[in-house]
Parts: sequence; C-alpha cells; structure tokens
Amino acid sequence: MVLVVVFGVALLIAVLLSGLAARTVLSTSFLFLVGGALVSDGFLGLIHITPDSEIVSVTADLALFAVLFTDGMHVSFPKLRENWRNPARALALGMPLALIGTALITHYLVGLDWTTSFLVGAVLAPTDPVFASAIVGRKEVPAKLRQLLNVESGINDGLALPVVLVLIAAAGPTSGHAEASLGKIALELFLGLLFGVALPFLVVELVRFRLLGAEPKLQPLLPLAIGVILYAACHLTHANPYLAAFSAGAVLTARSLEAKEAFEPLGEALAELAKFAALLVFGALLTPHLFGDLSFGGYVAVVLAIVLIRPASLLLSLLGTRFDRREKLVAAWFGPKGFASVVYGLLVLQAGIPQGEEAFTLIAVCIAFSIIAHSSTDVPIARLFNVDDLAGVAGGDTPPRGAAEAEETARAGKTDRGER
Repeated sequence: MVLVVVFGVALLIAVLLSGLAARTVLSTSFLFLVGGALVSDGFLGLIHITPDSEIVSVTADLALFAVLFTDGMHVSFPKLRENWRNPARALALGMPLALIGTALITHYLVGLDWTTSFLVGAVLAPTDPVFASAIVGRKEVPAKLRQLLNVESGINDGLALPVVLVLIAAAGPTSGHAEASLGKIALELFLGLLFGVALPFLVVELVRFRLLGAEPKLQPLLPLAIGVILYAACHLTHANPYLAAFSAGAVLTARSLEAKEAFEPLGEALAELAKFAALLVFGALLTPHLFGDLSFGGYVAVVLAIVLIRPASLLLSLLGTRFDRREKLVAAWFGPKGFASVVYGLLVLQAGIPQGEEAFTLIAVCIAFSIIAHSSTDVPIARLFNVDDLAGVAGGDTPPRGAAEAEETARAGKTDRGER
C-alpha cells in the first residue's frame, strides 16, 4: 500500500508540473524515476523492491504491451507502403550495427565474454516506443521522421527478442539445446503475430452484425477488451505479447478507424499510467549499490552506447535517403532505451548465466542514463522544427516540407497520436 501512496503522490506532482514540463527540459518521466529511487532501500527505505520481485517484471511487461498496442494504432498502412524503405533501413541495418557496436565496447571495456557481450548488445539494441513517443507525438516534427521513429521503435522490440533468447540459451546451462530454442522462439513469434492479426479482425467483423454493436459511451471499451484478451492469451500460450500488441493495434485501425478514434483518449491515458508505474518501480531498483557495482569501463561503455553507437549506426543506415541533415541527426539521437530492455534485462538476470548480474547492472545503468538524456531533450528538439516553421511563416515563405506533411497527416487523422 505504501507503493500505491507513493505512486499517487508522484502522479499528482507530475500532473501539476506537466504544463511546465511541456515547455522546458523538465520531464515527468524523470520525476517518476527519481521518485522511485528516493523511496527505495538506497535512500528513504519506504519500499523494498529487488530485480527478482514480481512487480518489476509485471509492470514493465504491462507498460510495454500497452504502449505497443496504442503505437500500432498510429500506423497507417497506405503511408507505410509509400515510405517503408526508411524504417526497413533502420531495422535491417541500423539495429544490427547498434547490436554489434554495443557488444564490442562491452567486451573490451567491461570485460564480459563474447556471448554475454552480444547478449547485452541485443538487449540494448531496440529503441523504446514509450520515450520515442515524446517526439512522435509532436506535430512540429516532420511526418516522415515521426513515422520512422514510430515504426522502428514499435517493431524492433519483437525483432530483438528472438536474438536475446537464443543468446541466453547459448550463454546459459541450456546452451546445448539451441535448435530446440530456435524452434520455440519461432513458434512464439508466429503465435503472437497470429493472435495480433486474428483477434481484432474477428471482433470488428462481429461488431458489423446487425444485432450487435456498442453504445457510444461503451465504444472505447471495445479495443480495451481486445487488448485484455490478447495479453492474457499470449501469456497463457507463451506467444510473443509485444509482436501481438503492435500488430493488433495496426490491424484494428486498418479495419475500424472509428474504434481507433473512440479508444485513443482512453488508450493514451492507460499507456501513460502504465509507463509511470513501471518507471516508479524501475527507479526503485536504482540504488547507490547498483551504481557502485559498475566499473569505470562500464560507465564509459554506457556513455558510448548512448551518444556514439546508436547515432552512428542509424546515420549509416540513413545514408542516401531524402532526410535532410537535421532530420537525420534527430533520428540518430532519439534512440532511447526503455521498457523492452528492462524486460529483456530481467530475463538475462533470471536465466542464471555466469555473468548475468554484471550484464544486468550495465543494462540497468544504461537504461537510466538513456531515460534521463532522452526524456529531457524532446522539447528542445521539437522546438528546432517549430522555430523554423514559424520563421518561414513570418517571412511569407511556404511552410517547410516537414511541417506541411505533419499538417496533412494531422488532417487525415491516420498517424498522429496527439500530444503526450
């Protein structure tokens, strides 16, 4: 119950300061992270949470599922068909480069063996849709840039999971059963995609029966019911819940734009609550002892992973695209680590591999640094585009291409998620 009180107080403070946070570098995400750290054993000692506490994995899992479900609803298949190359470059080239780069610095600076180093790279390779939404949700940012970050962060979690599980099997006591692990992983991904496509498709078809249909005030609960059933079904069958969540949101929007529009306000609010709860719990893990366990080489690796590896890998993947220099730099910088990495990091810790604790410490510190760095730079980055747009209008010029695309997208009501 103490945790509930702390969450309520943190939520109240975050809401009261949200207006200020929207105009400055102050971040509501940072408030919850710091709040969790302050009430943990490392400081005030009001709550006792350890990495193996069930609440840690549950809140991170729920937050990631909720955000991926709502993220999927902002995918426009017509626009994605027109501009699929940029997300494909980021996923097929940028993500593997980030994985390899992180593995190299982990091995040489932290001293982990090669298998565990590549495991750390796989855990930290995906970008987080929760924190990428801070940029994706701002209309000042060009539409194609928002789409790139949205699709990349929504899909790379599911792509990273098989690699993480295979490397855990290779590093752990079950390393002799790699073929069986690959088959199991493929089945989980297939089931996740199957559930994510089939369930919303069937529900939308049911709604179209003459005798069925939801009252206007209950319409927002229809996608919520789909999400609840999907989450439970995935965990009961061991299907991949993250791939299922993202694909379900995308299919639901493609089949019923009315359902998407009815659910959007409720879905955004629920995703925010799940995110804040997970941040508070994760913050409770960030004790002085955790930071003290990381070596100097580990801190160097963390900084390089955030400011060098991700930016360099994405810049290379975007060579030859139509993004201008500023858009490439923004896309390269905004690759936050978050709840996907938390969930996968916990899998590493619970797998019992020889260097699992050292790997989790590195992962946790990197996530914390990334949350602070990226959640405090979203407003200044968005203002870079907004200032130029205003300057163009004041000078009587045609609005920049990115602003025109964003305005057109907003009118179409297909990909914008609204302000967060």
